[in-house]
Amino acid sequence: MKNYLTISEAKKCLMSREFSAYELMQHYLNRIKNYSKLNAYVTLDEEKALASAKHADERIAKGESLPLLGVPLAVKDLFCTKGIRTTACSKILSEFVPEYESTVTQNLLNNGAVFIGKTNMDEFAMGSSNITSCFGPCFLPYRKKSKPDIELVPGGSSGGSATAVASDLCVAAIGSDTGGSIRQPAAFSGLVGIKPTYGLCSRWGMVAFASSLDQAGPLTKTVEDAAIMLKAMAGYDQKDSTSEKVAIPDYTAFLGQSVKGMKIGIAREYLEGLNEENLALLEKAKSWLIDAGCEIVDISLKTTSYALPAYHIIAPAEASSNLARYDGVRYTKRAKNFSNIDELYVNSRSEGFGEEVKRRILTGTYVLSAGYYDAYYTRALKIQKMIKDDFRNNAFSKVDLILCPTTPNTAFGIEESANMSPVDMYLNDVYTVNANIAGLPAISVPAGLSKDGLPMGVQLIGNRFAEAEIFKVSHVIEKSANFAELRKEIITI
Repeated sequence: MKNYLTISEAKKCLMSREFSAYELMQHYLNRIKNYSKLNAYVTLDEEKALASAKHADERIAKGESLPLLGVPLAVKDLFCTKGIRTTACSKILSEFVPEYESTVTQNLLNNGAVFIGKTNMDEFAMGSSNITSCFGPCFLPYRKKSKPDIELVPGGSSGGSATAVASDLCVAAIGSDTGGSIRQPAAFSGLVGIKPTYGLCSRWGMVAFASSLDQAGPLTKTVEDAAIMLKAMAGYDQKDSTSEKVAIPDYTAFLGQSVKGMKIGIAREYLEGLNEENLALLEKAKSWLIDAGCEIVDISLKTTSYALPAYHIIAPAEASSNLARYDGVRYTKRAKNFSNIDELYVNSRSEGFGEEVKRRILTGTYVLSAGYYDAYYTRALKIQKMIKDDFRNNAFSKVDLILCPTTPNTAFGIEESANMSPVDMYLNDVYTVNANIAGLPAISVPAGLSKDGLPMGVQLIGNRFAEAEIFKVSHVIEKSANFAELRKEIITI
């Protein structure tokens, strides 16, 4: 069986009966066992996975044809899956088995997908390295040329999903993106990752981190696969008050279309402090787009430097509110030792939450407290509006899309990440949080390798619901970069 199958390749083989969905699922389950040291998955239900694959074979035999029929996918462990443990990789949810399916996973099931299992992640999606998981860190299947013995992070918080796809332990996966949690792992792992417009994919059934910023999206091997996945995932949901009623086109129809005349903006603020490798990669991407007929336009986004500080006020504030429900009284893990209700709350939360989650809860509680609410939270919301206006009324009045780096660096070592200060870790999201703050779609596309042989990605940001344009232009970058060939040069475990 061919390794590194894409969705379109897997679907073609399944429909032609080259192999069955059951055989494909068994293939991935075997690979997961062989590469268990990567710690990509935290929950597997082999019996259910194989039964789902067998049912897909029966549907194929009857002549049914759905976009994802029989295709094995991995699911980040913050999407509720009926009858399968969902923990958000936190001790406090270690015993939670939902009785319902999230809208996004149900949409994928409705399109014929079969789920392999739940993937590792930073606890409650709070992190950029996948080291805060209660199940332990997840590892990238790649190595640096200069230091091949060092284990690397896959990025976060959707690190398990990224590792599962990059190491070919599934065909594709879904993640969530609150400040870059799909795009940063995609860049580190040599994958395509898109954060859709806020409201395009339902948040119902997702374990919430920051409700005004969270958005589901795919991590895939190609732009085409990302287009297929997003079409299947997206759609209006009346159970989600932030869901948008917009038509969902066939995004794959835009791949290969001409981009001649499209204006691609380069914000000068994104170039400040950019390292040589990122700058060189950005120049390459610019030349590819110019060759394809795009016009490169220099623009300014003066609010860029405000995005990260605003994010680290708004996100913790919402997190402190969302996580207040985890008190050991209802479905969350309860402390065994307590003498009164106050001790039950304190001990359950102290034992159940990890250090990073506690840090963000405390930060959020502080900025929402009396005397500081206006100074911090209200001010951050005003800055958020300024950032939205800067994108929508300034940048996108001049250009169709914005090109910029995805991350300030390539994947770093596990030990290195453990020694980083919280602020240093937060700076990994410097190029990605803007899109979340503004509610805009953004994609990371693998475009090159560093001198150390690690994947590097470039990012395209679009106006609201400009996913079609993003796919059109990112497909040009993908073809020009020819990353499928570059991948062969990466040192893998």
